[in-house]
Amino acid sequence: MMRKLLFSTAIILWIPRMAMAMHIAEGYLPLKWTLIWDLFALPFVILGLYSIRKLVDANPRLKMLLGFAGAFTFVLSALKLPSVTGSCSHPTGVGLGAILFGPWVMSVLGMIVLIFQALLLAHGGITTLGANTFSMAVVGPVTSYLIYRGMNKIGSPRWLSIFLAASVGDLLTYVTTSLQLALAFPANPGGFNASFLKFMGIFAVTQVPLAISEGLLTVLVLNLLASYNEEMLTGLLMIPKEAHHER
Repeated sequence: MMRKLLFSTAIILWIPRMAMAMHIAEGYLPLKWTLIWDLFALPFVILGLYSIRKLVDANPRLKMLLGFAGAFTFVLSALKLPSVTGSCSHPTGVGLGAILFGPWVMSVLGMIVLIFQALLLAHGGITTLGANTFSMAVVGPVTSYLIYRGMNKIGSPRWLSIFLAASVGDLLTYVTTSLQLALAFPANPGGFNASFLKFMGIFAVTQVPLAISEGLLTVLVLNLLASYNEEMLTGLLMIPKEAHHER
């Protein structure tokens, strides 16, 4: 009896929660929405490949920093944390790369991360790769980039710009995932609006504190990188000279 109980508990803990996870699981979206999100994500990935080639051609030393940004995203987005609502949430880690290299580079790095997680960790899926890429590797980085640049233009302290960029980029990823699920599965009754609010409420319990934590961690990591290689970071377009020494 005890063995059966332990086995059942293990199954419950390890089976992916199909809808209530920040990476939409393999086979969960209808074919129509799978293709739509693939088409939406594809142009950004192509633009990202061009941006990476341009960066590396201009400065081959950036390969190591690109690898670090990808590893940072992989580690943070692999941390699935259970919510009291029965869902799973995780940080995204895309704000760091968006601040350093711009948003398009992260569309490629984020997609690579999602492929490895789908194949090695059963986190997300190949059929839902376009949807997950669009939410985590397109919307998140674009949001982080725009906030970081906007805050710099108004003279905000660099630590605050980084914090807001990373944390809000994380939150917009979860909002986009909620939107994707609501479009694919409108509530009955209530339709899209009711479904969207339901998914938003499910994720918000853990995603808001995770976004704050990710913002703080990104500030710490970028400050450590700046102290390690000030010249390289100052040379990147995303780290203005006038803001570099602000902590």
